[in-house]
Amino acid sequence: MAYKINPDLCTACGTCIDECPVEAISAGDVYVIDADSCIDCGSCAAVCPSEAIAAE
Repeated sequence: MAYKINPDLCTACGTCIDECPVEAISAGDVYVIDADSCIDCGSCAAVCPSEAIAAE
């Protein structure tokens, strides 16, 4: 299982970056999760106010 950010829903608010314990999220116009670094903890998805992050 891996977490991904839906670019259509991401508002680039930055909430998820502070929650990631392994710094797998990159900032930009929309944020991106590095699947190789992600430990599938779900912390980012739990705090995303736009519900843009989901497990796939």
